[in-house]
Amino acid sequence: MTSELTLSVSGPATGRPVLVLHGGGGPLTVAPLAEHFAGAAQTLLPTHPGWNGTARPAGLATVGGLAAAYLGMLRERELSDVLVIGSSLGGWIGAELAAADTEGLISGLVLVNAVGIEVEGEPVRDFFSLDARGVAEHAYHDSERFYVDPATVPAERLAGMRANMAALRVFSGGPAMSDPALRPRLAAVTVPTLVVWGESDGIATPAYGEQYAASFPDARFALVPEAGHLPHLEQPERTFALLDAFAAETGRR
Repeated sequence: MTSELTLSVSGPATGRPVLVLHGGGGPLTVAPLAEHFAGAAQTLLPTHPGWNGTARPAGLATVGGLAAAYLGMLRERELSDVLVIGSSLGGWIGAELAAADTEGLISGLVLVNAVGIEVEGEPVRDFFSLDARGVAEHAYHDSERFYVDPATVPAERLAGMRANMAALRVFSGGPAMSDPALRPRLAAVTVPTLVVWGESDGIATPAYGEQYAASFPDARFALVPEAGHLPHLEQPERTFALLDAFAAETGRR
């Protein structure tokens, strides 16, 4: 399975490895995170199977399956002391990765507006029911800046976006965007964790994020003002400052 993964590797082979996991919008949504860390560390940016035209192997249809594949990739590459950074669905994958990492390959976990757990009274918004305007209004602090009129998007790109959403529906299990079994297992994750959240997120609220952080025994919650579901796009300097400080605190090398 790991040989079938689509992977972009950048940065020097020295330094602490960084694994960056994208959400439903695809790898472009986390490219700034990968670029930021690639200046000093080997940075791995996978394209999840099914996104951007990549093949999805038969039988691979769960977030847990993706996490197992990425854990196998780290093992095959003999990587350790890995900093895992996941955005949205990528955060869910990262949480599953940390829960499954019995070998201690991961030494730091960053969840950026992650989905994946169930929080009573704070459901993740049904992303699939939103049109383009609704996505912009719920996902961004500055919705006018990030709204893209579908009528202005080339047909090929629109088809790619729809295919990505179809892959997201497969792995997320539909509108709930959660696995009831995940949250209890996070209590056993001892790796230091930083939960970063855009203050204006209307997809998964800050209250949901606070409960996500509380699910780990060693996690802290950091709110990013004037940002929504992708704070690294709206407030890169504030977000990178939080991530850099956490990376410096948690690395073993």
